[in-house]
Amino acid sequence: MIQTRKGKIIKELFSRSGIKGFTVDVDGREERCIVYTSLLGDIVPGDEVLLNTTAMALGLGSGGYHFVISKTRPDETDLKPGGHIMKLRYTPGQLKVLSVEEEDSPYHEEMSRADSLEGIPVLVATLHSMLAPISILLAEQGVKTAYVMTDGAALPINFSQTVDWLKRQEYLCGTVTVGHAFGGDLEAVNIYSGLLAARHVLKADVIIVSMGPGIVGTGTKWGFTGIEQGEVLNAVDTLLGAPIAVPRISFADARPRHQGISHHTITVLSRVCKVSVLVPLPFLTEEQNQYILDQLYEEGLFNRHQICMEESLPGLAVLEKSELKMTTMGRGINDDREFYLTLAASAQTAIRLLNGQKPRFIKIT
Repeated sequence: MIQTRKGKIIKELFSRSGIKGFTVDVDGREERCIVYTSLLGDIVPGDEVLLNTTAMALGLGSGGYHFVISKTRPDETDLKPGGHIMKLRYTPGQLKVLSVEEEDSPYHEEMSRADSLEGIPVLVATLHSMLAPISILLAEQGVKTAYVMTDGAALPINFSQTVDWLKRQEYLCGTVTVGHAFGGDLEAVNIYSGLLAARHVLKADVIIVSMGPGIVGTGTKWGFTGIEQGEVLNAVDTLLGAPIAVPRISFADARPRHQGISHHTITVLSRVCKVSVLVPLPFLTEEQNQYILDQLYEEGLFNRHQICMEESLPGLAVLEKSELKMTTMGRGINDDREFYLTLAASAQTAIRLLNGQKPRFIKIT
């Protein structure tokens, strides 16, 4: 069930490829809305539109925007040539894309041959807020990095201001949207072909995988979208990449289940991920490191995965100088240093692998 309201577009707030933001008159109130122009075509001030107002009515984290479903008197549109793979299938919003694998794709032959990630590092994250810090730190070292966005959260990649900024700054060599996510430089049917496209078409040296903005959690062990991290790590191993699990670490989150290593990361590494992966940790205070090591030991994760530690303060200094304002769950670098130190450690682990160096493993028997 969705809640809908009619509105009249007032003025444009922003415009990026595939997306526009507007103020809109809804029952005499000036509110904000988003139009996905890749789905609806162009919308201009004065247009009367039908809005999906569900998220705002529930007070959910949609960024404070309604979403335009259509004009109230929509124009007819025609398909552009090329491609026949449908995303958002069997919904009123289903759209045609040119998938990187399909016969019409200029990369079809290359994708037909692609069968391995050739050992490159793949950093698998759970929060979209992890993407920018890792990308910035890899770019600082001249690493060619691609982003693969799953369909675990926001489906249009154009919704992400972070991705738009990273691409304009050339911190990413390209993007791939997999499953029902759409709008990337390349479209792919699933995570396997998406990873292969990032390596063989975009020619990435390192791949970052995460969902878009909008992770879902329920306060339960299994009811969260970040559980996909384990399945992606399994896929990386299957395709002969070097899987790196980016742990979610915080001592600023007030919720006990997210203290130290989040229970989400523990669940993924202990129950979902079926292969041995690298798990980078930062050097924190002695008390904080001991807390995290105890968590890992109690779950038997030293016997299942390769736990390593990296010095990450230099990376944190780079992030602090960035012009991009970085936040996670509303907290900036100074509010949640351990979170960002972990991302710096993860980026450094990938760089170490690229340089042919061994990670700094921790052994506990």
